Amino acid sequence: MSPSLLTFQVFFAVICLFLAVYRVRRKSSSNLSFPPGPKGLPVLGNLLDLNGSEPWISFTQWASTRGDVIYCKLFGRQIVVLQSQEVAKALLENRSSIYSDRPPVYSTKATGSEFNSAQLRYSDEWRLHRRIFHQSFRPEAAKDYLPLQLRKAHQLLQGIIEAPEHYQRHIELFASSVIMSAVYDYEAKPNDDPLLLAADKAIKIFIELASPQTSAILESFPFLLRLPSWFPGASFKRLAIQSQRNAATMVNVPFHYARERACMISESFKRLETHGNADEFELALKSSSATAFIGMTRFISRTASTLTVFVLAMMLYPDVQKRAQEEIEAVIGDQLPTFQDRPSLPYVEAVLRETLRWHPVFPLGLPHYTTDSDVYNDHYIPKGNCYRAMSKDEIKYPNPDEFKPERFFMADGQLNDDTCVGKYFADASLWISIVSLLATFRFMRPLDNEGKEVDPVFQWSTGLISHPKSLPCRVVPRYPGMTARKLADVIDVSA
Repeated sequence: MSPSLLTFQVFFAVICLFLAVYRVRRKSSSNLSFPPGPKGLPVLGNLLDLNGSEPWISFTQWASTRGDVIYCKLFGRQIVVLQSQEVAKALLENRSSIYSDRPPVYSTKATGSEFNSAQLRYSDEWRLHRRIFHQSFRPEAAKDYLPLQLRKAHQLLQGIIEAPEHYQRHIELFASSVIMSAVYDYEAKPNDDPLLLAADKAIKIFIELASPQTSAILESFPFLLRLPSWFPGASFKRLAIQSQRNAATMVNVPFHYARERACMISESFKRLETHGNADEFELALKSSSATAFIGMTRFISRTASTLTVFVLAMMLYPDVQKRAQEEIEAVIGDQLPTFQDRPSLPYVEAVLRETLRWHPVFPLGLPHYTTDSDVYNDHYIPKGNCYRAMSKDEIKYPNPDEFKPERFFMADGQLNDDTCVGKYFADASLWISIVSLLATFRFMRPLDNEGKEVDPVFQWSTGLISHPKSLPCRVVPRYPGMTARKLADVIDVSA
């Protein structure tokens, strides 16, 4: 047999084997089809079809013609995307025993972020981290942080009235300093705080490396993480090394600072002596507290990005802003609101909910991972990744691109209670900052050279987190003559 013929036969056999494997994987053992989805290429799958910087846009487009459960592949990674709350509840809640795990993130170890509790697989370590979080941020414990959150909201107002052109910087400081104070009793510096800078750099790097495409590539070709940093095209490895240094700073420096102070960490240390393995508990406590800082501030709670989206919405929908401010004025007059006023401000509550829905800053959420295969509506759900992208569910939210807080009110004018609000740390931070900003400022479109209002020109950030970058806005005190001094007097009266 000639070498060329042998080569052809081997090649043909490989192709047949590949097609057979692909066909088997396309069907389950019960001969059910996967959910509908776009056709992909061999090996690459749908990698070239997916919007790399904004993958949720591709998912939404695919779902618009295929239904609220779609299937796609990125290299060897199988992905199921849920596009409605009905499906999410049916699977993620009602079948949580197989949908509650997290997928392996191959960039986690490379970036030094294996401490992140939010990315842990379902395990004893995950349960320990969860217990620490629950003890510090459960609804009952979250009430202890309300005075801190109110004080930080007042600091936000003072920072903006002194330098309104830098309002986004003050929002970022608010978001970071709230969680730093709660977890570490650490007062962040107004400018260039070293811990906040380290966290910001590490988060940006991790987000870049944790996108669906990058994760799929690293999962399919894990040897790439072992390439030397000098290797051509291995820029991700250089970013990962930098992230490791930043992550070490975030985990260790504030932890040792906080051991003797009255905060989440010091309270948890009191339980060390009752835990069987003190070293294991201390490591979990380090990781949980670092996750609370890095995750709740910029990733899970989404506070800074959500507040920037709120500012954008108030600029573009001045009637909504006016109605919310009229409600505040009718309830509390010219004082600043407190948490006790929350039940009396339903429209402000609806503004908060609509801000979270209108442009979610974390559109895909954290991916879930099915620990076993499943069947839903006669479709086979494979073991693997599962994303949510539901804010544009047109059945639940008609005209989803419009900012309409009224959508959260029932026919009798009462606010529906299908959202759990007011009980947890992140919601409380968002509410007190939004209501305080509405009570103090007006957010207006920028002016052109002729003094006429124009729509703001800006770009959306890309990656796993989406928010307006460098959003131009005129921030004007609601009351003429309001100065930092007068605001301080109002804060003293309202406290």
